[in-house]
Amino acid sequence: QVQLVESGGGLVQAGGSLRLSCAASGSIFSIRAMGWYRQAPGKQRELVATITTGVYTNYADSVKGRFTISRDNAKNTVYLQMNSLKPEDTAVYVCNANLWGLGDSWGQGTQVTVSS
Repeated sequence: QVQLVESGGGLVQAGGSLRLSCAASGSIFSIRAMGWYRQAPGKQRELVATITTGVYTNYADSVKGRFTISRDNAKNTVYLQMNSLKPEDTAVYVCNANLWGLGDSWGQGTQVTVSS
């Protein structure tokens, strides 16, 4: 089992920045990749960005050039630096860990609200 705890959400004006953190604990060795998803009211959950243990990254087209995902293996933590935020980025951001042969673990989520 892997436990995930997110932090760093909040309210920011359009054009501003936020950094989300996701700390993993438990069976860290079973993690293949980690990432961030988001879900806005009335919409389906969508992928924002992922990063593998080999630091290969993948981003949704809507955040490319504005968001950066990174990881600190010593702290078992993944970060999402969000710049040039837009009102349409408003959502609950949820941390994900994809596990080798064990499916996925999810965090509780953190609210990000971008005002216009």
